[in-house]
Amino acid sequence: MKIAIGGDHAGFSYKKELIGFIENLGHEVKDFGPFSDASVDYPDFAHPLAFAVEKKEVDFGILICGSGNGVNITANKHQGIRSGLAWNTEVASLIRQHNDANVLTLPARFISLEEAKECIAVFLKTSFEGGRHQNRVSKISC
Repeated sequence: MKIAIGGDHAGFSYKKELIGFIENLGHEVKDFGPFSDASVDYPDFAHPLAFAVEKKEVDFGILICGSGNGVNITANKHQGIRSGLAWNTEVASLIRQHNDANVLTLPARFISLEEAKECIAVFLKTSFEGGRHQNRVSKISC
């Protein structure tokens, strides 16, 4: 799979480590930045990543900021995006199974790098269950 990754300055150090982790899982990674830990505005990176997911240029997106909320809110402004904030593997699994999430957001200031890796691994291997959840997912877009 092709995975997009991005975030802001608070997520930069995790992003650097997670790229190699995702590649070691056998996936291709497209890095949307930022490319340093200098202060940036997260929408400048979340919007291009969300557009790439919407256009199916990549299979999934991963966004990382301090709380995970800024990038999550931004990504969810896109009609074709179902972004979910995960802080443990159970949530990472459920946002795929029940919500068909196509973007995972992570709170770098609140989870360890190991927890972030575990969330990504679970998110990428979990499938959408469909069924009763499909009706709900179909009602999300305005």
